[in-house]
Amino acid sequence: MIPKFAMCGVLSRSLRVLQRPWTQQPGLPAASRGIHVDSPPIIPTLTTSYAHATSSTSLIKNTVGDSLLQTVERWPDREAVIFVEDGVRKTFAQLQQDVDQAAAGLLALGLQKGDRLAMWGPNTYEWLLFQFATAKAGIILVSLNPAYQVQEAEFALRKTGCKAVVCSSQYLTQNYCDMLKQLCPEIETSVPGDIRSSRLPDLRTVILLDRPEPGMFYFKDVMQAGSSQYMQQLQDLQKTLSFDDPINIQFTSGTTGAPKGATLSHHNIVNNSYLTGKRLGYTWNPYHRICIPLPLYHCFGSVGGGMSMAIHGVSLVFPSVKYNAKANLRALERERCTSIYGTPTMFVDMISQPDVDKYDLSTVNSGIIGGSPCPPDLVNKVISVMGIKEIVVSYGTTENSPVTFCPSPKDNIHRRSETVGYLMDHLEAKIVDPQTGKVVPLGTTGELMMRGFGVMLGYWNDEEKTQECITKCGWYKTGDIASLDEFSYCCIEGRIKDLIIRGGENIYPAEVEQFLHTHPKVKEAQVVGVADARLGEELCTCIKLVDGEECTAEEIKAYCKGQIAHSKIPRYVLFVTSYPLTVTSKIRKHKLREEAEQKLGIKKDK
Repeated sequence: MIPKFAMCGVLSRSLRVLQRPWTQQPGLPAASRGIHVDSPPIIPTLTTSYAHATSSTSLIKNTVGDSLLQTVERWPDREAVIFVEDGVRKTFAQLQQDVDQAAAGLLALGLQKGDRLAMWGPNTYEWLLFQFATAKAGIILVSLNPAYQVQEAEFALRKTGCKAVVCSSQYLTQNYCDMLKQLCPEIETSVPGDIRSSRLPDLRTVILLDRPEPGMFYFKDVMQAGSSQYMQQLQDLQKTLSFDDPINIQFTSGTTGAPKGATLSHHNIVNNSYLTGKRLGYTWNPYHRICIPLPLYHCFGSVGGGMSMAIHGVSLVFPSVKYNAKANLRALERERCTSIYGTPTMFVDMISQPDVDKYDLSTVNSGIIGGSPCPPDLVNKVISVMGIKEIVVSYGTTENSPVTFCPSPKDNIHRRSETVGYLMDHLEAKIVDPQTGKVVPLGTTGELMMRGFGVMLGYWNDEEKTQECITKCGWYKTGDIASLDEFSYCCIEGRIKDLIIRGGENIYPAEVEQFLHTHPKVKEAQVVGVADARLGEELCTCIKLVDGEECTAEEIKAYCKGQIAHSKIPRYVLFVTSYPLTVTSKIRKHKLREEAEQKLGIKKDK
């Protein structure tokens, strides 16, 4: 017990401390405190091109299955998914029931935790169903490009050691059934679930979604195989799952060399979706209906779409099996969507529809443009033509699960159109000189590198490629040229590999493309470097004109003169009606370059 006189002394000293005049105490400099991102940063904190995004929101430890179950318990009767073209509508409770049934069915077929199952096909309900069924069963989902041909499919299936493949028999000109039989002629004489193939030694099971075939399981039979015994096994399995387990392998585009399988964990995709949704306001307003024309095999579609539904309780609307701009507009109107996600090309297609103004898009007030560089002029056109006032441009990579920068919908138009937003919670970013690896001053361009919870576990079965892009300190090298401002807002200038070196001068195509998009007759412009005997490379722009417009190369060059540096004015101007695209509607620039050189009659020295 403290004596009274001692207590008086303590109180007296305390009062004297309170009476002292306040002076600032030495502490950490502002630049070391990071950027606080609970709301759009308004204090210019950064002093160099390194940022650490602090947040009062903790990371969550849920698995994918946990996340969906919590949302189902909260909103069982809310619509979870609508596949407009197929006439499929499922509430969260119905989706959960199907997921459990499919997961138990997979266990009944002999699949085990850690096995790989490939999903090969377009956007259907079954794709989304198996995304969550595999996660619930601890099976690693391998997302195959629906456009893969035999050789590409063989590479991906062998690389990942897939034990099972789920697909439709056919989609448009893609006959998946025939391609699998080409790879594994043994299928037709095999017992379902016991395929023995010399070309695909790990493959045991093929599940066809639309019809029964010899040697293959039929989807309906798999759903019926999940008896109470396997349901109990599924429940017991939940105790063994960790949020750090790998759960998804997403193959990169493979534009240079063989595709690489980015391996993502529950923790990667659950937190990325959770924090991106929080940035967009889903944590306080989950009553969103999001139109998703993006392919589910791509990270933007499966994480930005599927996982957002599971975590935030938003409803997903898939307009069509095959991408179609008119189907997007119809779905936005008829389903009273509040938001839409898409690539820049998808938005160009929608605003270019001659009857776009006839659709009632009054409920659509937000959305995300991502997947490839987006000219500011396109953002302004989306706002003026479609009335989507809170559209944002985000940035990410599959290897970062994917979103790393995103604006707030409440940011001003400059930040939402001319940057890709500010750093996502709990991530670190730095811009470095590609030659020295040192952090560059604010506003200076260099290679963007990322570190944090979103960085993939690695490339599946490819330690060499993993070490090439992830440093020993955990930094992922994006290969993108970017700059940061003092608030951590990021500008993407282009890809290092797309850099055009004209007579020793570095030119980033995105800068020229953004300027060309301001021409009133230009619908879309892509700039590539073509071979030149004197300068090494010259600029060539491939332009799509606004419907009904005519233009000449001289008119384009005259428009550029005096507005951009002479070295950035394209020497060649080609007018095209289409670009070579990936399935995710990204421009295949290496292919575009080849096509441009062919049209121009340019021969490269071997």
